[in-house]
Amino acid sequence: MTAIIKTIFNYGALIFAFGFLAPLFAQLISQVGWTPPFGLSPILAGLIVAGAYGLMAQLRGRWI
Repeated sequence: MTAIIKTIFNYGALIFAFGFLAPLFAQLISQVGWTPPFGLSPILAGLIVAGAYGLMAQLRGRWI
């Protein structure tokens, strides 16, 4: 159980990005009426943007 919790905390930035930020970005894209490039769906565009931002936060160790 402790190993699972340590893993979750070690990858917390990515879990937050994919679990919360990606759907949030997808909803924002839909509400604004923006069409993602290359024929991507809003959720896929949200996953790409949030994943990149979460990976950056994971590697740097901070969000800002």
